[in-house]
Amino acid sequence: MTDLRMKDIRMNDQMTMNNQIEIHPFKPFVPKEVKYLIIGSFPGKGQAEKTISETDWFYGAKRNTFWKIMEGVYGTELKTTSAKQKLFTSLNMGIGDIILKAVRTANTNSDDNLHVIEYNDSAIKKMVKQHKIETVFFTSQFVYKIFKKLFPEFTNTVVLPSPSPRYARMSLNQKIEVYKKLLPRHLS
Repeated sequence: MTDLRMKDIRMNDQMTMNNQIEIHPFKPFVPKEVKYLIIGSFPGKGQAEKTISETDWFYGAKRNTFWKIMEGVYGTELKTTSAKQKLFTSLNMGIGDIILKAVRTANTNSDDNLHVIEYNDSAIKKMVKQHKIETVFFTSQFVYKIFKKLFPEFTNTVVLPSPSPRYARMSLNQKIEVYKKLLPRHLS
């Protein structure tokens, strides 16, 4: 067990006594010919407790702009999970989150209030080791920093502008333009 994981477990023992542990509701999505990964932090509040619908998937929080950005980058409507998975399959891109279990200390979707109970490092390690991953993209510096602590040997990484509404230094259109420059081209 890594020092990072042990530190978080000790830190969070007290947290779990008073708060509910949320478990990630989605397994990483890994197309057969995966070459790229996008890694985020953890689903928005409420996603772990509710029934998963056809439109509820990664980045499903109402104010998160990830799918709006992806629609702008690839010029396609992404309203359903199957449409999102079809796009990711055509790009040879997988998607997952760095945290498997967490406790929220505030009633927000901010990464700042997530206290990690368990990282999703086993699933991510499996994706990176079993496939020829060319690049890992991150949706925030927060996620990048955790990834680098868990996987210091993996060097081909790119931090994207956060799709969170809290990251207001860039407009939606500016984020779309940056993603267009950094993400792989559409393969279909």
